[in-house]
Amino acid sequence: MGLELYNSSSAAREVFQEADDSLNFSLSDLIFHGPDSELQDTVNSQPAIMVVSIACWRAWQEFVGSSASLPSSVAGHSLGEYTSLVVSGVLSFSAGVRLVRERGRLMHQAGVERPGGMAAIIGLDEFALEYICAETGVEMANINSDDQIVVSGDKIAVARAMDLASAQGAKKTVPLPVSGAFHSSLMYQAQEGLGQAVASLDFQNPQVPVIANSNGLPLTTAAEVREELVHGLCHCVQWKSSVRYMVGTGVSQFVEFGPARVLASLIRRIDREVQAITLSDPESIRKLSELSEEVA
Repeated sequence: MGLELYNSSSAAREVFQEADDSLNFSLSDLIFHGPDSELQDTVNSQPAIMVVSIACWRAWQEFVGSSASLPSSVAGHSLGEYTSLVVSGVLSFSAGVRLVRERGRLMHQAGVERPGGMAAIIGLDEFALEYICAETGVEMANINSDDQIVVSGDKIAVARAMDLASAQGAKKTVPLPVSGAFHSSLMYQAQEGLGQAVASLDFQNPQVPVIANSNGLPLTTAAEVREELVHGLCHCVQWKSSVRYMVGTGVSQFVEFGPARVLASLIRRIDREVQAITLSDPESIRKLSELSEEVA
C-alpha cells in the first residue's frame, strides 16, 4: 500500500518520513511490507490509511504544481474526517497522525473491554433499520447511502439484527472484519481519552468548510471540530447527508484521496448525476491532472 507513490513522488516520500518521525517508529515499513496481521491492528491501520491518503493528496499537489488549489469543501468518512482536517489546515499532519494513532489505541482498548461487532445491511432504508435497532439493541453506525446502512453493537445483537434484516427483505447482510462496535455506545469509554488527546493539540479554524460526519453540515471553527471528533466515536456517520449537502451547494465533482475506492462508489450510489473518482496511485494522479486541465 502506497509503495508506488513513495517511489514516484518526493512529496509522498516526505509524508511517509514525517509519519515515521512523528510516531517514533517505521510505520512506512509496516505499510509497505507488513506483516498483514500487525498492519490490520486498528492501532496501526488507522494511521496507515491516513498517511497513504495524505501522501496521495501531496503527490497530486506536487504533480499539478502551481495550479493546485484547495477544494470548495472537504469531508471524510469516520477516520477519513481526520485526513480532511489536515487538508483544510485544522491540524498539522504530524499532530494529525499522532492523534489518529491514539484514536486507534483507544478504540482497540474499548473493543477489548466491551466487545462488539458491526454489519452492513444492504437493501433496507433507515425506517426499516430503526425498527431492527429497536428490536435487537444494535445502533446505526454508518448511513452510507439510501440502501446501505451499517449497524454496530454487541455481537449477539448484531447477529440477531442480520437475521431480522434478512427476514425483512434485505438483499444482503455482511459482517465487517472490525475489532469493536465502532460508532456505538460501546465506544463510550474511549471518548474521555480522545477528548484529552484533542484538548492537548493546537487546532486552527478550517481554511475550507469540513462537512461533519455527525450531521452533514459544515464545521467552520476549531471549537466545532474538537466537539465533532469526540462526539463521533459513539455516534452515527451521516455520510449520505454529507454528500447530499455538498451536492446541494453546487459540488458536481468529488475526488477520493486514499488507498481504496469505497467512497467514490458510495457517492455514485447517492447521486448518479455527479462525478466521483479515486486518486490512489501515480496513474490516477496523471488522469486526474488531465481531467483538471480539460475542465479548466
